[in-house]
Amino acid sequence: MIDPAGKKALVTGGARRVGADMVSALASCGTDVAIHHRSSPDDAEALAAACRERGVNAVVLQADLSQPGAAEALAQQAEDALGGVDILINSASTWESAPFDQVDRAMWDRALATNLTAPMFLSQALGARMAERGFGRIVNIGDVAGLRPWPHRAPHSVSKAGLVMLTRILAQAYAPHVLANAIIPGPVLMPDDTGPDVAANVASETVLQRIGTPGDVVDAMLYLVSAEYVTGQSLVVDGGQAERT
Repeated sequence: MIDPAGKKALVTGGARRVGADMVSALASCGTDVAIHHRSSPDDAEALAAACRERGVNAVVLQADLSQPGAAEALAQQAEDALGGVDILINSASTWESAPFDQVDRAMWDRALATNLTAPMFLSQALGARMAERGFGRIVNIGDVAGLRPWPHRAPHSVSKAGLVMLTRILAQAYAPHVLANAIIPGPVLMPDDTGPDVAANVASETVLQRIGTPGDVVDAMLYLVSAEYVTGQSLVVDGGQAERT
């Protein structure tokens, strides 16, 4: 297993929720971190300060990854700020939800741009440099929606399904020194306004009959950035939700 101490990581969508937990875990391992956010500067700066207290370098980078060229610019900013990037966690995501017949082009384009196009070009920009340096880890954060057909979340589901295939392509494109894998979370962190009845219904959809925690995703991420013989895989962390069809 690889020790992530001393490595340098870019975590997109790293200011809040599960992304922030992954940033904190990497910092606790001694990994320098670039915390990307779109519109959460206060959360990002507070997290960076907490990471620096652990003795690592932490920088905050802002970008709207739905915009053309933003991913490539962010990759360069992270390289410059950290002196190279060894670990890329593609966690930033948008959540588009509407009945299938009400999906418009703006929703579709926004979901694909943020959830699939940005990881593609971030991985392309950083993966080549990782390969040149002889080490790299790319972890894409998918969603169980990419494994199950959810007509009311078509843009989101399709973008996350595409991320699974992108992961497999990256594993071959930058082998043997860069390992690329995906994590497919299920219900590990419910929206803040979720009522108890909704939470109970979601829990009942899983084989384990409970909601997971962000820590479940963090554990999977730490395993994948440390593993030496796993690539092109999608690790499903959903309590068995995807098995309930």
